Amino acid sequence: MTGVNSAIFDNVRRIHFIGVGGSGMCPLAEILQSEGFKISGSDLNSSDTLDRIIALGKIKVTIGHLPENVQGADLVVYSAAINAENPELKAAAEQGIRCIERSVMLGEVTRRYQTSVAVSGTHGKTSTTAMLAQILIGSGFDPSAIIGGKLPFIGGNSYVGQSNILVCEACEYVNTFLQLTPAISVILNVDLDHLDFFKDLDDIKKSFTEFANRTTQAIFVNGDDQNALDTVTQTKAQVITFGFGENNDYRADDISEDAGVNEKYNLYYKGELLTTIKLIVPGKHNIYNSLAAAATAHYLGADAKEISANLHRFGGVHRRFEILGKHNGITIADDFAHHPTELEVTLNAAMGMGFKRVVAIFQPHTFSRTALLLDDFARVLQIPDLAIVTEILPVRETNTYNIYSSDLVEKILGALGIDKFDDVADYIIKNAQEGDLILTMGGGNIYMLANQILNRLQEEE
Repeated sequence: MTGVNSAIFDNVRRIHFIGVGGSGMCPLAEILQSEGFKISGSDLNSSDTLDRIIALGKIKVTIGHLPENVQGADLVVYSAAINAENPELKAAAEQGIRCIERSVMLGEVTRRYQTSVAVSGTHGKTSTTAMLAQILIGSGFDPSAIIGGKLPFIGGNSYVGQSNILVCEACEYVNTFLQLTPAISVILNVDLDHLDFFKDLDDIKKSFTEFANRTTQAIFVNGDDQNALDTVTQTKAQVITFGFGENNDYRADDISEDAGVNEKYNLYYKGELLTTIKLIVPGKHNIYNSLAAAATAHYLGADAKEISANLHRFGGVHRRFEILGKHNGITIADDFAHHPTELEVTLNAAMGMGFKRVVAIFQPHTFSRTALLLDDFARVLQIPDLAIVTEILPVRETNTYNIYSSDLVEKILGALGIDKFDDVADYIIKNAQEGDLILTMGGGNIYMLANQILNRLQEEE
């Protein structure tokens, strides 16, 4: 790596991570360990991510947050989920150990790479970051990667390479992405979301504009999304567009679909045909995601044939239209979609895949999002053959909006409101038919219901 070495690492030998099992924490710990820092970490519960760190045998991991865990650390990194009363955080403060939040460390780590690529957007960050990582790794560029979901190609959500390239997600929530100064950034789309933090769409666009202005080299922006285009008018970086429209630098054309399962298109750059892309992940949104990944990889020097081959091998990311299993002709799938735009593209893709029925089980995520986007949620949940809505997952909020899932159900023709997972599972077991797709959707723990349904279907044999 030949990036900027921050003073924050001066005289630092050991770094301790509070909440090291988190999807955003684990990759940072692995990268810094590979650079020669002594890393330790703690978490309250075991997880697949934590098990993988432990299996490396290079990072000391403790289950439980105890004051003695920070003893001897020169720097402490904590995740956003850690509150001020955490015993390790308090002990670090008492011992005069510097403590920084995860997003701050992400910014510091990215600046250690000459070519840092940050993928932003209201929707599609994880899939696009994963696609780009798979292209670059598969093409021999050996980047490091920090991904918000598990990528089967690398067996996890992080990859430690030996080159000067780092690919990561850049999340807009609470302006986390403003900690970054990427060489290259991607802006997939700009939409109304996170209204518990942002005032309105203009406020969101203001933050994306600032993010764009922090980019030093090149910005890849969705040329079909006017909100996204509005955010790059002030940047000094090179602006490169991608999309379906003829004015885009990188363009998808001659698009064909195979029953909604495979998306095939020709990729053009400046009017010249580069290659044909055939995806095995469905939906128009994945064409956009792949376009962004392909354009960025091509800019970095990837061969067009390698781009095509690696995108064709891309089978998706954990919780992004993930097929969990099939039993007696009933397919169980799960998706992270928790915003109307995400629901719409996923449900439209599902409806085009030839299932007898699509049964969507949606867990609303936060009171603010549900209340402020209620009519949009109601509109897109008309798409499946049947919508089932569970109780709202509060996450970080209290119900000051006086909103309930029943308010959403009342607006959806034929929808069912079933609050508890066990009751939803009972309904599905009794009513699912051969040829059905049972699709759980939401940003919370709704995936647990999908696994519960699949397990019960198998037990019913």
